[in-house]
Amino acid sequence: MTPPTEPRLSVVIVNYNTRDLLRACLMSLEAQPTPVEIIVVDNASPDGSADMVRAEFPGVRLLAQKINMWFCGGNNIGIAAATCDYVLLLNPDTEVAPDALGQMLAFMDAHPQYAGCTARLVYPDGQTQRTCSAEATSGYLYANHTPLGWLRPGWRRRLNARHWYGDWQRDHDRDVAVVPGSCTLMRRADIHLDESLLLYFPEDDLARRVRAPFRFLAGARITHHEQAATRSWLATRIYYRDLLVYTRKHHGWLAMAGLWLLSRPLYWAMALKQRLTGRAGRGTSAPNSAISQN
Repeated sequence: MTPPTEPRLSVVIVNYNTRDLLRACLMSLEAQPTPVEIIVVDNASPDGSADMVRAEFPGVRLLAQKINMWFCGGNNIGIAAATCDYVLLLNPDTEVAPDALGQMLAFMDAHPQYAGCTARLVYPDGQTQRTCSAEATSGYLYANHTPLGWLRPGWRRRLNARHWYGDWQRDHDRDVAVVPGSCTLMRRADIHLDESLLLYFPEDDLARRVRAPFRFLAGARITHHEQAATRSWLATRIYYRDLLVYTRKHHGWLAMAGLWLLSRPLYWAMALKQRLTGRAGRGTSAPNSAISQN
Protein backbone atom coordinates (compact mmCIF):
# COMPACT_ATOMS: atom_id res chain seq x y z
CA MET A 1 0.00 0.00 0.00
CA THR A 2 1.31 3.44 -0.90
CA PRO A 3 1.70 5.60 2.21
CA PRO A 4 -0.39 8.80 2.28
CA THR A 5 1.32 11.92 1.03
CA GLU A 6 -1.04 14.40 2.69
CA PRO A 7 -0.38 14.86 6.40
CA ARG A 8 -2.99 13.66 8.87
CA LEU A 9 -1.14 14.96 11.90
CA SER A 10 -0.46 18.58 12.89
CA VAL A 11 2.43 18.98 15.32
CA VAL A 12 2.10 22.12 17.45
CA ILE A 13 5.23 23.34 19.20
CA VAL A 14 5.12 26.30 21.59
CA ASN A 15 8.58 27.74 21.91
CA TYR A 16 10.16 30.23 24.25
CA ASN A 17 13.87 30.89 24.13
CA THR A 18 15.01 27.35 23.23
CA ARG A 19 16.38 28.02 19.75
CA ASP A 20 19.01 25.29 19.52
CA LEU A 21 16.78 22.63 21.05
CA LEU A 22 13.95 23.72 18.76
CA ARG A 23 16.25 23.29 15.75
CA ALA A 24 17.01 19.70 16.76
CA CYS A 25 13.30 19.02 17.32
CA LEU A 26 12.35 20.33 13.88
CA MET A 27 15.12 18.34 12.22
CA SER A 28 13.78 15.16 13.84
CA LEU A 29 10.26 15.96 12.63
CA GLU A 30 11.36 16.69 9.08
CA ALA A 31 13.12 13.30 9.04
CA GLN A 32 9.88 11.45 9.90
CA PRO A 33 8.56 8.91 7.39
CA THR A 34 5.08 9.98 8.51
CA PRO A 35 4.12 13.26 6.81
CA VAL A 36 3.21 15.98 9.30
CA GLU A 37 2.13 19.58 9.35
CA ILE A 38 4.51 21.45 11.65
CA ILE A 39 3.34 24.61 13.42
CA VAL A 40 5.66 26.58 15.68
CA VAL A 41 4.16 29.20 17.96
CA ASP A 42 7.02 31.38 19.17
CA ASN A 43 6.16 33.29 22.34
CA ALA A 44 8.25 36.39 21.56
CA SER A 45 11.56 34.64 22.25
CA PRO A 46 14.49 37.07 22.59
CA ASP A 47 17.02 34.46 21.43
CA GLY A 48 16.28 34.59 17.70
CA SER A 49 14.20 31.41 17.60
CA ALA A 50 11.69 32.85 15.12
CA ASP A 51 14.44 34.05 12.76
CA MET A 52 16.05 30.61 12.90
CA VAL A 53 12.80 28.92 11.91
CA ARG A 54 12.25 31.34 9.02
CA ALA A 55 15.78 30.87 7.71
CA GLU A 56 16.26 27.14 8.18
CA PHE A 57 12.80 25.56 8.02
CA PRO A 58 10.76 27.19 5.24
CA GLY A 59 8.25 24.33 5.31
CA VAL A 60 7.35 25.01 8.93
CA ARG A 61 4.39 27.28 9.64
CA LEU A 62 5.66 29.92 12.04
CA LEU A 63 3.22 31.89 14.20
CA ALA A 64 5.43 34.49 15.85
CA GLN A 65 3.74 36.24 18.77
CA LYS A 66 4.45 39.77 19.93
CA ILE A 67 3.94 38.84 23.58
CA ASN A 68 4.34 35.65 25.59
CA MET A 69 1.06 33.74 25.34
CA TRP A 70 2.37 31.06 27.71
CA PHE A 71 1.97 27.35 27.19
CA CYS A 72 -1.81 27.07 27.12
CA GLY A 73 -2.48 30.21 25.12
CA GLY A 74 0.26 29.40 22.63
CA ASN A 75 -0.96 25.86 22.12
CA ASN A 76 -4.51 27.05 21.53
CA ILE A 77 -3.21 29.41 18.84
CA GLY A 78 -1.46 26.48 17.17
CA ILE A 79 -4.47 24.18 17.51
CA ALA A 80 -6.70 26.82 15.90
CA ALA A 81 -4.29 27.01 12.94
CA ALA A 82 -3.99 23.22 12.54
CA THR A 83 -5.65 21.60 9.52
CA CYS A 84 -5.20 17.87 10.17
CA ASP A 85 -7.51 15.40 11.90
CA TYR A 86 -5.03 14.81 14.72
CA VAL A 87 -2.94 17.27 16.73
CA LEU A 88 0.23 16.48 18.68
CA LEU A 89 1.29 18.99 21.32
CA LEU A 90 5.06 18.64 21.51
CA ASN A 91 7.71 20.45 23.51
CA PRO A 92 10.54 22.16 21.64
CA ASP A 93 13.10 20.32 23.80
CA THR A 94 12.25 16.93 22.26
CA GLU A 95 13.60 14.77 19.45
CA VAL A 96 11.25 12.24 17.89
CA ALA A 97 12.36 8.74 16.91
CA PRO A 98 11.61 7.91 13.24
CA ASP A 99 8.75 5.48 13.90
CA ALA A 100 7.13 7.17 16.91
CA LEU A 101 4.53 9.29 15.14
CA GLY A 102 3.42 6.44 12.88
CA GLN A 103 2.83 4.23 15.92
CA MET A 104 0.80 6.90 17.66
CA LEU A 105 -1.37 7.59 14.63
CA ALA A 106 -1.98 3.90 14.05
CA PHE A 107 -3.12 3.48 17.64
CA MET A 108 -5.56 6.39 17.43
CA ASP A 109 -7.01 5.14 14.15
CA ALA A 110 -7.60 1.70 15.63
CA HIS A 111 -8.99 2.87 19.01
CA PRO A 112 -11.63 5.60 18.66
CA GLN A 113 -12.70 5.09 22.29
CA TYR A 114 -9.46 6.66 23.56
CA ALA A 115 -9.14 10.40 24.11
CA GLY A 116 -5.50 10.37 23.06
CA CYS A 117 -2.09 8.83 23.52
CA THR A 118 1.48 9.68 24.40
CA ALA A 119 4.94 8.28 23.74
CA ARG A 120 7.64 7.01 26.08
CA LEU A 121 9.80 10.01 26.94
CA VAL A 122 13.45 9.32 27.67
CA TYR A 123 16.32 11.44 28.89
CA PRO A 124 19.27 11.99 26.52
CA ASP A 125 21.11 9.15 28.30
CA GLY A 126 18.29 6.77 27.45
CA GLN A 127 16.68 6.48 30.88
CA THR A 128 12.90 6.50 30.82
CA GLN A 129 11.20 9.51 32.38
CA ARG A 130 8.38 9.12 34.86
CA THR A 131 5.43 10.49 32.93
CA CYS A 132 1.68 9.86 33.05
CA SER A 133 -0.31 9.80 36.25
CA ALA A 134 -3.70 9.48 37.85
CA GLU A 135 -5.79 12.62 38.27
CA ALA A 136 -4.44 14.96 40.93
CA THR A 137 -6.67 14.54 43.98
CA SER A 138 -6.89 17.17 46.69
CA GLY A 139 -5.12 14.77 49.05
CA TYR A 140 -2.22 14.39 46.65
CA LEU A 141 -1.93 18.18 46.26
CA TYR A 142 -1.97 18.75 50.02
CA ALA A 143 0.53 15.96 50.68
CA ASN A 144 3.04 17.38 48.21
CA HIS A 145 2.68 21.14 48.72
CA THR A 146 2.09 21.59 52.45
CA PRO A 147 3.70 20.49 55.73
CA LEU A 148 1.03 17.78 56.05
CA GLY A 149 3.14 15.62 53.79
CA TRP A 150 6.16 16.02 56.05
CA LEU A 151 4.11 15.29 59.16
CA ARG A 152 2.58 12.16 57.62
CA PRO A 153 5.27 10.70 55.34
CA GLY A 154 3.60 7.30 55.05
CA TRP A 155 0.39 8.92 53.83
CA ARG A 156 2.35 10.96 51.32
CA ARG A 157 4.21 7.88 50.02
CA ARG A 158 0.94 6.00 49.51
CA LEU A 159 -0.66 8.89 47.68
CA ASN A 160 2.39 9.38 45.47
CA ALA A 161 2.56 5.69 44.62
CA ARG A 162 -1.09 5.73 43.59
CA HIS A 163 -0.75 8.99 41.67
CA TRP A 164 2.38 7.96 39.75
CA TYR A 165 1.40 4.31 39.19
CA GLY A 166 4.16 3.07 41.44
CA ASP A 167 3.86 -0.54 40.23
CA TRP A 168 4.71 0.41 36.63
CA GLN A 169 8.15 1.00 35.13
CA ARG A 170 6.91 2.55 31.85
CA ASP A 171 8.22 -0.54 30.07
CA HIS A 172 4.88 -1.61 28.55
CA ASP A 173 1.72 -0.01 27.21
CA ARG A 174 -0.86 1.08 29.74
CA ASP A 175 -4.11 3.02 30.06
CA VAL A 176 -3.52 6.22 32.03
CA ALA A 177 -5.62 9.15 33.20
CA VAL A 178 -3.17 11.99 32.52
CA VAL A 179 -0.51 12.27 29.83
CA PRO A 180 2.32 14.84 29.77
CA GLY A 181 1.69 18.16 28.09
CA SER A 182 5.10 17.80 26.48
CA CYS A 183 3.69 15.01 24.28
CA THR A 184 -0.08 14.80 23.89
CA LEU A 185 -1.75 13.47 20.75
CA MET A 186 -5.52 13.89 20.38
CA ARG A 187 -8.15 14.44 17.73
CA ARG A 188 -8.24 18.08 16.73
CA ALA A 189 -11.93 18.39 17.56
CA ASP A 190 -11.30 17.32 21.16
CA ILE A 191 -8.20 19.24 22.18
CA HIS A 192 -8.33 22.67 23.78
CA LEU A 193 -6.43 23.96 26.80
CA ASP A 194 -7.81 26.15 29.57
CA GLU A 195 -6.02 29.50 29.29
CA SER A 196 -6.72 30.37 32.90
CA LEU A 197 -3.73 28.06 33.43
CA LEU A 198 -0.47 29.46 32.08
CA LEU A 199 2.14 26.69 32.24
CA TYR A 200 1.16 23.95 34.66
CA PHE A 201 -1.66 21.42 35.14
CA PRO A 202 -3.31 21.79 31.71
CA GLU A 203 -3.02 18.06 31.12
CA ASP A 204 -4.64 17.31 34.48
CA ASP A 205 -7.43 19.73 33.63
CA LEU A 206 -7.82 18.23 30.17
CA ALA A 207 -8.13 14.71 31.59
CA ARG A 208 -10.95 15.81 33.88
CA ARG A 209 -12.80 17.43 31.00
CA VAL A 210 -12.55 14.69 28.35
CA ARG A 211 -13.41 11.83 30.75
CA ALA A 212 -11.91 9.14 28.52
CA PRO A 213 -8.71 7.09 28.88
CA PHE A 214 -5.37 7.92 27.34
CA ARG A 215 -2.83 5.33 26.26
CA PHE A 216 0.88 5.25 26.99
CA LEU A 217 2.77 3.63 24.09
CA ALA A 218 6.08 2.21 25.26
CA GLY A 219 7.29 1.49 21.73
CA ALA A 220 7.00 5.10 20.58
CA ARG A 221 10.15 6.85 21.79
CA ILE A 222 10.85 10.56 22.15
CA THR A 223 13.96 12.08 23.72
CA HIS A 224 13.09 14.89 26.13
CA HIS A 225 15.57 17.41 27.55
CA GLU A 226 13.23 18.06 30.48
CA GLN A 227 12.74 21.55 31.95
CA ALA A 228 14.76 23.38 29.31
CA ALA A 229 12.55 26.48 29.48
CA THR A 230 11.22 26.44 33.04
CA ARG A 231 14.24 26.50 35.38
CA SER A 232 13.58 29.86 36.98
CA TRP A 233 12.03 31.54 39.96
CA LEU A 234 9.36 32.98 37.66
CA ALA A 235 8.39 29.42 36.68
CA THR A 236 8.10 28.52 40.38
CA ARG A 237 5.81 31.47 41.01
CA ILE A 238 3.65 30.50 38.04
CA TYR A 239 3.58 26.90 39.23
CA TYR A 240 2.04 27.91 42.56
CA ARG A 241 -0.37 30.28 40.82
CA ASP A 242 -1.54 27.52 38.45
CA LEU A 243 -1.71 25.06 41.34
CA LEU A 244 -4.28 27.27 43.05
CA VAL A 245 -6.24 27.90 39.84
CA TYR A 246 -6.43 24.15 39.17
CA THR A 247 -7.42 23.38 42.76
CA ARG A 248 -10.18 25.99 42.77
CA LYS A 249 -11.57 24.73 39.46
CA HIS A 250 -11.67 21.03 40.30
CA HIS A 251 -11.74 20.86 44.11
CA GLY A 252 -13.50 24.07 45.10
CA TRP A 253 -12.77 27.36 46.83
CA LEU A 254 -12.40 25.85 50.28
CA ALA A 255 -9.76 23.37 49.13
CA MET A 256 -7.93 26.17 47.32
CA ALA A 257 -7.99 28.44 50.38
CA GLY A 258 -6.64 25.70 52.61
CA LEU A 259 -3.92 24.85 50.11
CA TRP A 260 -2.93 28.51 49.80
CA LEU A 261 -2.67 28.88 53.56
CA LEU A 262 -0.76 25.66 54.19
CA SER A 263 1.57 26.01 51.19
CA ARG A 264 2.76 29.50 52.17
CA PRO A 265 5.60 28.36 54.48
CA LEU A 266 7.22 26.36 51.65
CA TYR A 267 6.60 29.12 49.11
CA TRP A 268 7.97 31.85 51.36
CA ALA A 269 11.02 29.73 52.20
CA MET A 270 11.79 29.36 48.49
CA ALA A 271 11.20 33.09 47.95
CA LEU A 272 13.61 33.92 50.78
CA LYS A 273 16.22 31.56 49.39
CA GLN A 274 15.84 33.18 45.99
CA ARG A 275 16.27 36.65 47.43
CA LEU A 276 19.32 35.67 49.45
CA THR A 277 21.08 33.99 46.55
CA GLY A 278 20.11 36.79 44.15
CA ARG A 279 20.10 34.40 41.21
CA ALA A 280 17.19 35.76 39.26
CA GLY A 281 16.25 33.37 36.51
CA ARG A 282 18.30 30.55 38.01
CA GLY A 283 16.43 29.83 41.22
CA THR A 284 14.45 26.90 42.49
CA SER A 285 12.69 25.15 39.66
CA ALA A 286 9.03 24.30 39.87
CA PRO A 287 8.02 21.01 41.48
CA ASN A 288 7.39 18.14 39.13
CA SER A 289 3.77 17.51 38.14
CA ALA A 290 3.00 15.56 34.97
CA ILE A 291 4.29 18.76 33.60
CA SER A 292 3.93 20.91 30.54
CA GLN A 293 6.59 22.90 28.79
CA ASN A 294 9.39 21.49 30.85
